[in-house]
Amino acid sequence: MTTNLSHAASLSLTERAHNIRRHALRMGQVQGQGYVGQALGAADLLAVSYFHAMNHRPADPEWEQRDRFYLSIGHYAIALYAALIEAEIIPLEELETYGSDDSRLPMSGMAAYTPGMEITGGSLGQGLGIAVGACLGLKRKDSPSFVYNLLSDGELNEGSTWEAVMSASHWKLDNLIAIVDVNNQQADGHSSEILSFEPIVDRWQAFGWFTQRVDGNDLEALVSAFDAARNHSGSQPRVIICDTKMGKGVPFLETREKTHFIRVEEHEWDLALRNLEEGKNQ
Repeated sequence: MTTNLSHAASLSLTERAHNIRRHALRMGQVQGQGYVGQALGAADLLAVSYFHAMNHRPADPEWEQRDRFYLSIGHYAIALYAALIEAEIIPLEELETYGSDDSRLPMSGMAAYTPGMEITGGSLGQGLGIAVGACLGLKRKDSPSFVYNLLSDGELNEGSTWEAVMSASHWKLDNLIAIVDVNNQQADGHSSEILSFEPIVDRWQAFGWFTQRVDGNDLEALVSAFDAARNHSGSQPRVIICDTKMGKGVPFLETREKTHFIRVEEHEWDLALRNLEEGKNQ
């Protein structure tokens, strides 16, 4: 897909994902805390979204024919900011303002503040419903655009999510691609123990969705799944269920017992960045 990126067009998806992780860690370092575990885990699916799958123009975030990326999980904003910085939608120097007063990068995603942030994050379980409405509107305008909606496994606890799942199938929204980040973590513990979401593939298929499940940290598998979702010929919505690892790329964060919201000691931020670079060179 054409993205009209202005620099480093030859960068691989591996390099893009690495850069997204680095941007997220640097933003986390500004505040000393944050949802960096999710950002590290979701970096690969964000790289494939912005640098392989989606049609968008970094210099014109409001381009009418763009594909939309809806972040249902507003607290993942640091992850999306990292991707928007890598895509040059947000200038790199703004990274240092993350979470500060008057910053365009608040700690929870807000569409009114941030270029490329399509919807405002708030109560979980709302994003997919918003995406359904947007897809209906795009169809009525005969738009070729797709809506990509990233939601979490924890959001599968919400009844509003399943109402949206049912509605999308009813309206045959083949311009909707949902991405479920299954990292099995939420504020109160393991998502599968708080409220089991398995058999997750069978449940989405039962609602009439074209369903795939992949390793969300395997770039090759992600590319194949995103291509299959976009090119599927059926008149039905599509979902890609991505099993990801919290803290991916930074071993000591990968093994932390509690990774939903990470408070990292001051000296550990530099260690995390060094670990990330060491992993790149292996």
